[in-house]
Amino acid sequence: MTREYLLLILFSFFLSLILCAAEIPLLKKLGAGQNILHYVKEHKQKGGTPTMGGLGFILAACTVAIAAEGGADKPFLVALSIGLGYLLVGFLDDLLKKRRGDNLGLRPYQKIAFQLAVAVIASVYCCLNGLTVLKIPFTRLSFDVGWWMMPIGIFVLLATVNSVNLTDGLDGLAGSVSAFYFFALGLLIFAQGESGAFSALSFCLTGALAAYLIFNVNRASVFMGDTGSLSLGGFAACAALFTGNALVIPIVGIMFVLSSISVIVQVIYYKKTGKRVFLMAPIHHHFQEKGYSEGKISYAYAIVTAMAGACVLLPFV
Repeated sequence: MTREYLLLILFSFFLSLILCAAEIPLLKKLGAGQNILHYVKEHKQKGGTPTMGGLGFILAACTVAIAAEGGADKPFLVALSIGLGYLLVGFLDDLLKKRRGDNLGLRPYQKIAFQLAVAVIASVYCCLNGLTVLKIPFTRLSFDVGWWMMPIGIFVLLATVNSVNLTDGLDGLAGSVSAFYFFALGLLIFAQGESGAFSALSFCLTGALAAYLIFNVNRASVFMGDTGSLSLGGFAACAALFTGNALVIPIVGIMFVLSSISVIVQVIYYKKTGKRVFLMAPIHHHFQEKGYSEGKISYAYAIVTAMAGACVLLPFV
């Protein structure tokens, strides 16, 4: 089984490498360049860099995962549908940004409406199919929450999708954090003896992201866009939720959580006092304003994620 998972990582890596290399000139030809926010002065030179790069690595990971697992595992197919659904809305968002020449894309209420609809469907599926167990991190204990999975599932999906999206702000940041997240989650699911399909999906995403990072580390040749970040958030939530590991998300995905919390704190504090807690939010921009390089910030985020992943694996070693 270990050999099979290693092969999945390798196949996903090389397929993603091919697709990402092929999509860059295509995206340039189609004029799919990133519009840079005027107040992020450090990113001024990145204007015009191709976006929607998530198409390459997501397609690679899903192709290899489907080839390996087929359609035997229904929760796996549901998770694929959710992840690809988020990819479509992200693609539409990126497309509208390009056509309008700004960073607005879909209206906030449109994004939330879609995300909420998918989250409700996924949560109802969990409740109707007995996927209502929550495992306690750092232990081998678990408990069944029954229909409480409805609000829990909705919150997990909405929080994870938006947190991954907020983390996608520097070259190599969301990609490297997500790669370590999925690698740790794949190992955890395997160690727990849960669905092999979700271990396979996690490892496929790990390999595909590793190839994408070749083109995305500073200075990036392509960005994943909302096409990639929303889809990654959907997969990150479903793979954990459907295997009972929802409580692991804020631990292994601690850097995703940090991005969201920093934005929430900044907004609330600014509205109450007119002052800012951070120089800029999400907090990775604060570190950038402090003079840290994008590479150093991305490396630190990735290492923290890797260490958090190692911690949740300790009970199974």
